[in-house]
Amino acid sequence: MSNTFLNMASIGDFDPLNAAIPATKVEITVSCRNLLDRDTFSKSDPICVLYTQGIGNKEWREFGRTEVIDNTLNPDFVRKFVLDYFFEERQNLRLDLYDVDSNSADLSKHDFLGQACCTLGEVVGSLGSRVEKPLGFTEEEAYRMPKSLFHRPWNSTGDKKGIPGKKCGTVIIKAEELSNCRESVLMQFCGNKLDKKDFFGKSDPFLVFYRSNEDGSFTICHKTEVVKNTLNPVWQAFKIPVRALCNGDHDRTVKIEVYDWDRDGSHDFIGEFSTSYRELSRGQSQFNVYEVVNPKKKGKKKKYLNSGTVTLLSFLVDIEVTFLDYIKGGTQINFTVAIDFTASNGNPAQPTSLHYMSPYQLNAYAMALKAVGEIIQDYDSDKMFPALGFGAKLPPDGRVSHEFALNGNPQNPYCTGIEGVMESYYQSLKSVQLYGPTNFSPVINHVARYAASVKDGSQYFILLIITDGVISDMAQTKESIVNAAGLPMSIIIVGVGPAEFDAMVELDGDEVRISSRGRYAERDIVQFVPFRDYVDRTGNHILSMARLAKDVLAEIPDQFLSYMRTRGVKPSPAPPPYTPPAQPVHTQI
Repeated sequence: MSNTFLNMASIGDFDPLNAAIPATKVEITVSCRNLLDRDTFSKSDPICVLYTQGIGNKEWREFGRTEVIDNTLNPDFVRKFVLDYFFEERQNLRLDLYDVDSNSADLSKHDFLGQACCTLGEVVGSLGSRVEKPLGFTEEEAYRMPKSLFHRPWNSTGDKKGIPGKKCGTVIIKAEELSNCRESVLMQFCGNKLDKKDFFGKSDPFLVFYRSNEDGSFTICHKTEVVKNTLNPVWQAFKIPVRALCNGDHDRTVKIEVYDWDRDGSHDFIGEFSTSYRELSRGQSQFNVYEVVNPKKKGKKKKYLNSGTVTLLSFLVDIEVTFLDYIKGGTQINFTVAIDFTASNGNPAQPTSLHYMSPYQLNAYAMALKAVGEIIQDYDSDKMFPALGFGAKLPPDGRVSHEFALNGNPQNPYCTGIEGVMESYYQSLKSVQLYGPTNFSPVINHVARYAASVKDGSQYFILLIITDGVISDMAQTKESIVNAAGLPMSIIIVGVGPAEFDAMVELDGDEVRISSRGRYAERDIVQFVPFRDYVDRTGNHILSMARLAKDVLAEIPDQFLSYMRTRGVKPSPAPPPYTPPAQPVHTQI
């Protein structure tokens, strides 16, 4: 949310027609050349991390990461970054390169390889929408580097520069405007009699796909898996968006290279061939058996025919449906909130408490609830939300509950709108006694019972858990999440306060899929964020809430779609637009 929006909205004359609307979506492809080699017995294993800068502030926020490519100083990353492009805004980009040394998601655990900055407009406006930037370091970063990399003392002014006497390599950033093509293609290939490249074995072949660009260059768009020790591989079927393969141009050249995989990253080139979407769309036929040709071998050997063949086994077009297709078709989003009332939050009457009700500003619980709820409520037609609490002693008998209605009515825990939820939350703080422990599984199971009764795609359930501490029922919570992963349901966990939230990160299955008693969750349904990461340092709570909502809701559409796709649920057709009834015709007698 821009500062302009905040200022205009505050004076009540915001015009949605003049709000910033992205001109288009732009796909960013990253390659690097001549990176530093930070590994002792092999080459670096690079990853690129993209950061963007918020409007009106200098804070860099991580946007995304590429895949890790093993043993190379010249990576061509397959994973793309798709950005909204705003013509009227300066969109600063920062690319950090690391040599990955472990499975840790913490970047400080890996070797820094350099950094480059540019703007999206700079890339889009360059010849061929391509810029090449030298990688560099600040003075602080350089001092953390091994002294063996330096040839003379460091004496920079702190600007991004290369290490003195050492070339740090370059990063190449390409941009291409995405078409609105929503088709994807499911393809499968096999190879036959490919060249033998390994001395003691056969070959370990894989395919690399490139789409051609308007300037004649090529952009990598897919890699298959490696099939070990065979000259006749059958690769797994893979799905790729048509826009990634050819950007909607069915006659654009698609180049496919065949390699023999080597552990040290120096993969052996077997050969290549070219095709197009239009040719591939013929499916399995004589037209889609391709000779794999190695130009160097062809130039040296007169009797050279090919280095084997690659055959298209299947080609299936699928129209990608979107989150909005389901919403337009009538799918309802059901929002439930669960709030932590354990004693570790502190006495609500004291200003040090995370539940303190200040007359001047919202506490962290209220801010998280309001930020997420006010966006989700737009997708719920009746605006009636169940609101639960856990970890408190309830009046009149002081029994401990981990699943109580904030409005005091267990038969009807629904509150009217987010304001109704907020009011019930404040009333509960006055009547219940904060206690413990911190159990998540009861509220997860509560929502799961409702989600289990509606699997036809007409409803999807989102549970927002706001908590301050360590989970007491970790094993039961994991089991509840694994069970819920098969239901139309997502879970958002917002951690408030200064506690360490290592257990919450484990529940968020981005890095390692969560499991319980040997059974893995069939999909990732949990998104965790610590609220402290979103607090604006200038005290702008509206900006803090906007940032929080953007990040915690970012994964919901993909989680929603993964459920619908695995269950084969198609969106219902959008209802026709409302047409007012015709005025009756009065005939004068």
